[in-house]
Amino acid sequence: MDRYQAMATFIRVVDTGSFSSAARQLGVGQPAVSKTIAQLEARLQVSLLIRSTHGLTPTEAGQNFYERARNAIQEADEAELAAKGAGAGLSGRLRVSAATTFARLHIIPELPRFLAEHPQLTVEIILDDRMIDLVAEGVDISLRMGTLADSTAIARKIATGRRSALATPAYLKRAAALRSPADLANHEAIIYSQLPSAWSFLREGATVSVSVSGRLKISAAEGLRAAVLADMGLTIASDWMFAPELDTGTVVRVLEAWSLPTIDLWAVFPAGRMMTAKARQFADFVEGIMQASKPPPRETSVSYVKKKSVMSGIGKAGRLVL
Repeated sequence: MDRYQAMATFIRVVDTGSFSSAARQLGVGQPAVSKTIAQLEARLQVSLLIRSTHGLTPTEAGQNFYERARNAIQEADEAELAAKGAGAGLSGRLRVSAATTFARLHIIPELPRFLAEHPQLTVEIILDDRMIDLVAEGVDISLRMGTLADSTAIARKIATGRRSALATPAYLKRAAALRSPADLANHEAIIYSQLPSAWSFLREGATVSVSVSGRLKISAAEGLRAAVLADMGLTIASDWMFAPELDTGTVVRVLEAWSLPTIDLWAVFPAGRMMTAKARQFADFVEGIMQASKPPPRETSVSYVKKKSVMSGIGKAGRLVL
């Protein structure tokens, strides 16, 4: 039995809570995972998992083994990378979670460069506007915007972006005059259901909060974009979400004498794991992309924050999975 592979399999079983989920993430059959765990328990002569109708949980011995095995594998990966040298590039698999629209506009078009620098690396991208369980999904790094949900994960701020009130010239041409936030009462607002329907504007130290209404409420950013581009009304969004259209004038900012709270982009790493070199380098890569797009000035030092509460055919075929 390959001890390294057995430890990696056991770690994946504990992280996912089931043989079937671990098998899917490892790309093997469930019987192979069950056999590996049985062989590992036989070799150690100790029970590592408690099997019940609710799933799998580690025994006390299993939890101790899990923590030491996880650290050993991560240390081995880091040592191997250091021995190869930075020029050798990254290898293996990197699972990334990101909001659909942000990734489509800003990350995926830049991936050829990242994959070219690391020809032995496979990237899997999970596109989802929801906050997902990074451990259960086997995610190495998640790109998230706004205020982070309750989590014990480690987070690093990548960039800070502008938010604006946005609409198409065609909509504004037929709509009522818009000189102050109070005029929004006479406009059709496209409401993003993941954000409050009260919009707060800032000017000269004063804050004005306006409750908006509209006949259309949308749960995903892609739908919000489509509605705005169909001239259906105005909305509030990050400039990142409409970057191509703002560049061409297809979408314009309104109420520019007023400002809105900025939005942060975070790289989030799963709790309880050592941050891998692959995840760190991908965070650096994304930060470089955002710096090239000229975001507002921000702190230059890299800081990692532990949140307090709970919570194409590019290069070699098959190296990018969406």
